[in-house]
Amino acid sequence: MDSAAVDRFEASRGRLASLAYRLLGSAADAEDAVQETFLRWQAADRARVGVPEAWLTKVATNLCLDQLRSAQVRHERAAGAWMPEPLLEGDPMLGPADTFEQRESVSLAVLTLMERLSPFERAVYVLREAFSYGHAEIAGILGITESASQQHLHRARARVGAERRRGAETDPASARRVVEEFLTAAVSGRTERLVALLTDDVTAVSDGAGLARHLLRLRRPERVASFVRAGFRPTPAKRRLAGGSPAFHIARVNGCPAVLAVIDGRVVGMVAFGIGDGRVASLHGIAATERLGRLSDAWGRHEPDAPVIDAW
Repeated sequence: MDSAAVDRFEASRGRLASLAYRLLGSAADAEDAVQETFLRWQAADRARVGVPEAWLTKVATNLCLDQLRSAQVRHERAAGAWMPEPLLEGDPMLGPADTFEQRESVSLAVLTLMERLSPFERAVYVLREAFSYGHAEIAGILGITESASQQHLHRARARVGAERRRGAETDPASARRVVEEFLTAAVSGRTERLVALLTDDVTAVSDGAGLARHLLRLRRPERVASFVRAGFRPTPAKRRLAGGSPAFHIARVNGCPAVLAVIDGRVVGMVAFGIGDGRVASLHGIAATERLGRLSDAWGRHEPDAPVIDAW
């Protein structure tokens, strides 16, 4: 393959990766999809490809759809233990973040909610909301009619819309203040203050410190506050499990504020927060090592702020 064809693909690599990540929720799977797209580009009769960007988008999207429809993936996700892979702010796989819709589409809350969508609904939602494709273009990518694309988008927005109605976007400084106060209350055991910092319809999803076979899903402020307090209570057993005493940093993960538990530069746990109207509307806790690899590697190359709590 000549250098011009390679350069043309490389110019699209970042966009294809962020598209695949939104569709699959896994950076590793997204990289595999992009690599397979490259191999197909390499084997294609490129002289007959009218618009390379459209061709590459179509191939990558349909490779992701094939994976979402595969029996193994359906089984793993239906088992109730799947969560998106979190990415640290600045990771190129997060892709475009110019609009609220683009930022929202990569949040852990929305990526988790998109599990409720069919593969076609998920693809239409991502192509439209995150990449601003028109319905005619989406129809061509997916091999469906424009009317079908519009119907898929309508259903997807209805299913994801509950999260979008939970509050307007909060500026990073205000969101950080809420998370700092929440973390301080959690570690100090101030359960009543935790409840006051949660919205009435708060939701929490956790992988149970990486030990649970199924995700833990909680609702109601009192129940979520009690769970958070128990999780952040320091004990010798937790320190042994984590491999030491972590420091707690606040960072941005998938466009949202997050608390990272860090030991010797390694991220051993993470809680991402959805903030609405000055309170916490959602929490996503992840501690499974296989989900934190890319985030931890990025953190190791990062110049962090001082920890909010340096002795746990």
